[in-house]
Amino acid sequence: MNWTWFHKLGSPKWFYEISGRWLPWLGWAALVLISVGLVWGLAFAPEDYQQGNSFRIIYIHVPSAFLAQSVYVMLAVAGLVGLVWKMKLADVALQQAAPIGAWMTFIALLTGAVWGKPTWGSWWVWDARLTSMLILLFLYFGVIALGHAITNRDSAAKACAVLAIVGVVNIPIIKYSVEWWNTLHQPATFKVTEKPAMPAEMWLPLLVMVLGFYCFFAAVLLMRMRLEVLRRESRASWVRSEVRALTEGER
Repeated sequence: MNWTWFHKLGSPKWFYEISGRWLPWLGWAALVLISVGLVWGLAFAPEDYQQGNSFRIIYIHVPSAFLAQSVYVMLAVAGLVGLVWKMKLADVALQQAAPIGAWMTFIALLTGAVWGKPTWGSWWVWDARLTSMLILLFLYFGVIALGHAITNRDSAAKACAVLAIVGVVNIPIIKYSVEWWNTLHQPATFKVTEKPAMPAEMWLPLLVMVLGFYCFFAAVLLMRMRLEVLRRESRASWVRSEVRALTEGER
């Protein structure tokens, strides 16, 4: 198997060049998918026979919850790659993805509270799913805080990587909390490996929204990583050439 592509990921110059090609496609895909999914889900999907129109919060809640968990898994993978293969771009990815994951977790908790008030009669309950999601938010805060508190870049990268890897144990707890414990939170209504427990008119816009959120995350992550790469590699000759080309293009 040819692992050239993997080793290329360690090159900031190669990443900057290839990400510049992907960025417009991901940005437009995110814009189109989220726009279509929102209009479809909020305006045209049928009303739920039990929850009425309050169920429509899932078109924001579910994609943000999916992304919140996926991003943390990505943090753990990036941390492992950084520790084992010493790739600096892995640390860049970890540091720049953490704030996005924290925001997605916050949105998932907020929309869950908005849904929970009319459904459970309370904005918050110490439910297993909600509590484990709150822990996930604190883990994101921990990674972000470590990255800013430790001035030595290599030491900060190692500390963040270890925390990301250790904290990933919370992800299966979030996923299986509704099965392991007696919780108020309903089981998943949308699973990749099983037939959806809702009509196609409801889950198809949800699928579009999930894809849109992932494209949005990829686009924002690439933008943040590109800026951080330029900052870290500011003394490299290829960065000076890139800045010179941009300056001449503006003229």
